[in-house]
Amino acid sequence: MIDAKKDESTRSGACRRIGEQLGINPETLRGWVMQTEIDAGDRAGTTTSDAQRLADLEKEVRELRRANAILRSASAFFAAELDRPSH
Repeated sequence: MIDAKKDESTRSGACRRIGEQLGINPETLRGWVMQTEIDAGDRAGTTTSDAQRLADLEKEVRELRRANAILRSASAFFAAELDRPSH
């Protein structure tokens, strides 16, 4: 694969041959090679670490939005309790 890295037509054939030898879909193997190139800085794209960081941040945003919704509900509940006349 390393030798075929520079020539796209050679790379395609190499992915097919190696994929067959390993029992891996050639497109899957090609995707792995491309991601490795991105991670190495040899190709433009989102690195694996950036993608993981983005996923982590998106999860954090979901959790914070959920917490905010809970706090808004609690705030509204307690505000209503304070507005009730006590007898």
